[in-house]
Amino acid sequence: MTVIEFLAAGGAENLWSARTQMALSLGWHIVFACFGIAFPAIVVFTEWLGHRRGDAVLTGLAHTWAKAMGVLFAAGAVSGTLLSFEMGILWPGLMDRFGEVFGFPFVLEGFAFFVEAIFVGVYLFGWDRLSPRAHMLSALPMVGAGIAGAFFVVSANAWMNNPTGFRLDARGEVVDARPWAAMFGPSTWPQFTHMWLAAFMVTGFLVASVYAVGMLRGRRDGHHRAGLLIPLTVAAIATPVQIGVGDWIANTVADNQPAKLAAMEGQYETTAGAGLSIGGIYQDNKLRYALEIPYGLSLLIHHDPDGVVPGLEEVPADERPPVNVVHLAYNVMVAIGLALLALAAWFGLVWWRRRRLPRTAWFLRAAAVAGVAAVVAMEAGWITTEVGRQPWIVHGLMRTEDAVSPAAGLSWGLVAVIAVYTVLTVFTVVVLRGLARGRDTLAPQEQEAAR
Repeated sequence: MTVIEFLAAGGAENLWSARTQMALSLGWHIVFACFGIAFPAIVVFTEWLGHRRGDAVLTGLAHTWAKAMGVLFAAGAVSGTLLSFEMGILWPGLMDRFGEVFGFPFVLEGFAFFVEAIFVGVYLFGWDRLSPRAHMLSALPMVGAGIAGAFFVVSANAWMNNPTGFRLDARGEVVDARPWAAMFGPSTWPQFTHMWLAAFMVTGFLVASVYAVGMLRGRRDGHHRAGLLIPLTVAAIATPVQIGVGDWIANTVADNQPAKLAAMEGQYETTAGAGLSIGGIYQDNKLRYALEIPYGLSLLIHHDPDGVVPGLEEVPADERPPVNVVHLAYNVMVAIGLALLALAAWFGLVWWRRRRLPRTAWFLRAAAVAGVAAVVAMEAGWITTEVGRQPWIVHGLMRTEDAVSPAAGLSWGLVAVIAVYTVLTVFTVVVLRGLARGRDTLAPQEQEAAR
């Protein structure tokens, strides 16, 4: 089908609907995926610490978090199931041509999901039925399966950014498919590490922000102090490591997707000694109103102030990503990441010197905002990754418009997804608020210790 025939068949409308539906589904689900990756480890660690110290506050906190974890897992399972259907319904061109190459990780992710679901149930219902040791051991498959599931999904996305593990014959047909090789392409490990650390940052800062709000309202008991301290420590440790991983993934993008890097920096001309741009608007093949760190981009990519960085001029106009969207998203991600690094340093310095949380209201306000900020940074990172690959759904091989379904009425799926996610959001918030209000049902010894 030619482009003209595609547009005449309503492809343009389908493309917008499919992209919007996929963006909404991924953007909503990724927050719950973060909890699936990181929250089980935080909960089990808190339970272990409570048993080790004989601290009823910590064991009670872990029990409360375990219930919240179950709710978040249920909501994430629904959104993840929708996503698995959307891959086939919205993008049949992609799955038909390349499914044998990169579909294998989705199969493995299904097994990981079932293992996680089984052991989430064991962990929740075995709380008062198993010995502490057996109960914590039952959580290990849950923790491992959550991380493995994330790896499999991210490896599929990494393949779309840097397709490997096959070759094309003279007719352009896929032959010699090697799913294992496809799963371990050049982008897999940097993307997965970036996502894994982001999960601990999002989960840690979000959970800590809830208790920071409570402390701002005058609840300074042991429950709230521990609820702030433990997840904030996890996030504070992950943040500087994430900044370092950013250098790794930037170099991977430079090596394999130079057009994406050029869009991230709003750089049109190929430049030796390229500066690192902050802010600005891309107009008429020029980034305007930006602040520039001299030689910054060349140093970041080549570790050489005179390194040559390719610009968008080397990419055909119809193969360039939407620069302003990518550049803005990338800047938002970096700016928030540096702000969270400053918060982590503030917390770490006070704890190192005085072995306590900072006591100022400004610190609690910053911690309260950090949860939402971490989510925004993660979403901006995914926008950079996905929009920066456009117009390709498989980089360099298949355009997004060639993969979308031509079926009529696809826009109604977007309406249905909006309705489902609205209901899921309300359900999740209501149940979590109910769990928070039910904390006064703690055992008497837990209530006493919390004071």
